[in-house]
Amino acid sequence: MEIRSFLAFELPKDIKTVVADTSRDMKKFSLNVRWVKPENIHLTVIFIGNIRLDYLAPLGEKTGQVCNRFGPFQVSLKGVGIFGSKNYPRVIWTRLEGDLKPMTIFRDKLRKNLEPFGIKVEKRSFKPHLTLGRFRKGTSAHLDEFLTKFEDLSSPICTLDELVLFKSELKPTGAFYTKLDSWALTGRD
Repeated sequence: MEIRSFLAFELPKDIKTVVADTSRDMKKFSLNVRWVKPENIHLTVIFIGNIRLDYLAPLGEKTGQVCNRFGPFQVSLKGVGIFGSKNYPRVIWTRLEGDLKPMTIFRDKLRKNLEPFGIKVEKRSFKPHLTLGRFRKGTSAHLDEFLTKFEDLSSPICTLDELVLFKSELKPTGAFYTKLDSWALTGRD
């Protein structure tokens, strides 16, 4: 049997508050977007996809080895953007700033440690962000106005100190995430 899963950081309270408040404001715009529920927004580090249940324990061991080598990351929110073009936008996201270089090294070491489990190697460079919504087909009116309004989005600096393995179930009402395991970042790298 397999489950769909990913490794991510849950959002600290201060960032969650900004995201929830901003999500309410964003929904006032007439954009052709399916918004992510604020409680489902997280910082994905590695999307695992479908993985066999008997791989979870050894995957956890390999993940823990990397987490034991890295200390917590300091991050904050910094503006919004889109993936895709203004004519064909795909995703609305908010960028992060802070300890992004060490976080990229962390992600790369995790990916290397998890290769034996058949996890696909991401070809795109790591761009830590929070997905706020996904565009439905077509362009959205008011996109420029929207991007201008939220270009200065920011949050206090917060700490990410625990990596979480989530199970992801796709349901007609949206994605449902279950926390399966977690590892504290206890190292000094």
